[in-house]
Amino acid sequence: MIRAVIFDVGECLVDETTEYGAWADWLGVPRHTFHAMFGAVIAQGRDYRDTFQEFRPGFDLYAEREKRAAAGRPETFGEADLYPDVRDALAALRADGLWLGIAGNQTTRAGKILRELFATDVDLIGTSDDWGASKPDRAFFDRVAEVVPAEVGEMLYVGDRVDNDIAPARQAGMHTALVHRGPWATIQWRSEQAQKLPTFRIETLLELSGVIRQFNEQGR
Repeated sequence: MIRAVIFDVGECLVDETTEYGAWADWLGVPRHTFHAMFGAVIAQGRDYRDTFQEFRPGFDLYAEREKRAAAGRPETFGEADLYPDVRDALAALRADGLWLGIAGNQTTRAGKILRELFATDVDLIGTSDDWGASKPDRAFFDRVAEVVPAEVGEMLYVGDRVDNDIAPARQAGMHTALVHRGPWATIQWRSEQAQKLPTFRIETLLELSGVIRQFNEQGR
């Protein structure tokens, strides 16, 4: 029985095209070149932050975020950056009586934006900066399990990455849903892990209400 659904942020709820374009501009790199390197790094199984190192060795992402903010170009996203299925999917799951949460590797600033966007749509919003633990570390998912009012086996974690979302959430005892969008899911979709590990593989968040209902009915 699934009673709670917890969502990743980047490329699950938020299309990060705008933000990564802003990073390319900050680095002074053509956007298509930045995106090509980003995809290459992911395909090689490397940390996405290595992309910045390829263009500027020694690049400190946290320090550069502060410099961007000081220059009046802070990380930001808004309603226009949400994937078009997000609002309707959340409304459907809420109507189904499910507990809803958002938990991802995000900064304090991003957490504030998320709370402004989703204050009335979900029951909890937590970030890695809030908790002092980040995916894929087990401590992050243990923290999720602590704050969600359901048994860990009644939780569904929804994300776009096998390595950061699906595999560690499953190891923590949660059900998982892999959504097919963004660079990670596009590159990983046909991998053995992507096909075997998730409880559900979905093309859109709008599928969640139906697959969860069917799953719960089969478990009765």
